[in-house]
Amino acid sequence: MTDAAAEGPAPPEPPPPTIWAAVKEAVRGAHRHDYTAGPVGRALLLLAVPMVLEVALESVFAVVNVFWVGRLGADAIATVGLTEAMFSTIFALGMGLGIGATATVARRIGEKNPDGAARAAVQAIILGVLVAVPIALVGGIFAPDLLRLMGASPTVVAAGSGYARIMFSGNFVILLLFLINAIFRGAGDATIAMRSLWVANICNIILDPLLIFGIGPFPELGVTGAAVATTFGRGMGVVYQFYRLSGRDNRFVIRKEHLRFDFELLGKLLKLSGTGIFQILIGTTSWVGLVRVVSTFGSQALAGYTLSIRVIVFAILPAWGMANAAATMVGQSLGAGKPERAEESVWRAGLYNLYFMGSIGLLFVVFAPTLIGFFTTDPVVYGYGVEQLRIVSAGFLFYAYGMVLTSSFNGAGDTWTPTLLNLFCFWLWEIPLAWILSKVVGMGPTGVSIAIAVAFSTLAVASAVLFRRGRWKTRKV
Repeated sequence: MTDAAAEGPAPPEPPPPTIWAAVKEAVRGAHRHDYTAGPVGRALLLLAVPMVLEVALESVFAVVNVFWVGRLGADAIATVGLTEAMFSTIFALGMGLGIGATATVARRIGEKNPDGAARAAVQAIILGVLVAVPIALVGGIFAPDLLRLMGASPTVVAAGSGYARIMFSGNFVILLLFLINAIFRGAGDATIAMRSLWVANICNIILDPLLIFGIGPFPELGVTGAAVATTFGRGMGVVYQFYRLSGRDNRFVIRKEHLRFDFELLGKLLKLSGTGIFQILIGTTSWVGLVRVVSTFGSQALAGYTLSIRVIVFAILPAWGMANAAATMVGQSLGAGKPERAEESVWRAGLYNLYFMGSIGLLFVVFAPTLIGFFTTDPVVYGYGVEQLRIVSAGFLFYAYGMVLTSSFNGAGDTWTPTLLNLFCFWLWEIPLAWILSKVVGMGPTGVSIAIAVAFSTLAVASAVLFRRGRWKTRKV
């Protein structure tokens, strides 16, 4: 009898981990996972789950603030709305700066160069502070004038100047929260980015009613209290980020010698981030052009448009998490010299996004009357909203790939390709098409909805064609 026979049959191999087990691992934090090796699907899942939760948590700030501020009356709501409209530019700055930070840090981590990742992280943070300081000075001093410029009434200016002044003066916590989370995402530590939003939101949720209404020992600050709570909450999130950056269990460690200006690296980050900021601004400002076209058909058409877009934006937030995961995979895989893995990651992420957005699109087409009816009883507004929701949702299968592909270009450091695509598809194609269909052809607001679906579908197809050419694989970061 051989030794093998004496020992009996080999024990069965353990079953592969389930999706639910991978989700739990992602939330707990798989900080030591090497995303440049192993199954691509599992790597995407470990990255995407915390990124999806991070994106969702960011939207909680606005919901909580509006919930409590809404009890103070129309002037308070108008203050928040006007200030947030001005802050759209600051959000664009944060996201644009984050594009450069994610691409650079991801590339260094993929190269197994933690020292380079630490240097890139420090320079990105320095760049964020340099951008935030002039905004804080100008906004803090001229907050009332900025509100007047936005069309605020004298009562809104009187009630909301404190809110706007605090938000502008504390804008650095918003920029740093966006930017440092982008650094963590690039490093593959998406769970840390998610947890920083947990800290920030918990603080804001607790402090909002206490400071707005003066509960217990807290002063009654009204709408200004919402600004204090939000700024303090985000600030605590940044404190948590710096605490994690200083830890020894990260993929890179920031040491004393990294804390200096590196003008060459700062210039490279500025070049990447500058294009990223331009890219984000093109996308966000194009919505202003669409609103201008819709507004010519009256307030009811504009209300229906606004409701449908709010529903769409909130529902597709998780898809941005998958797109961010693809960007990290691309950056790290290119750094590791594995362009084929980078490409496989993108198409796999696009497929997963297609499953999600296709399901959401089908639900919106079927249940559009129920969803819009939840927000309005006006039959005209309801009709416009239902029609817009159904038409735009019909293109979700294209959007799924478009979101992933444009983020993947950014992850590779090729920020100009999605910038030019955005410029063409949104400003040179979408807005003129919306005007022609709605005004010249006579389709009214329906023409605007069709233009949105066509433009985003065009973006997806054009992105796929350019991605297939593969020039992004040779981009140096």
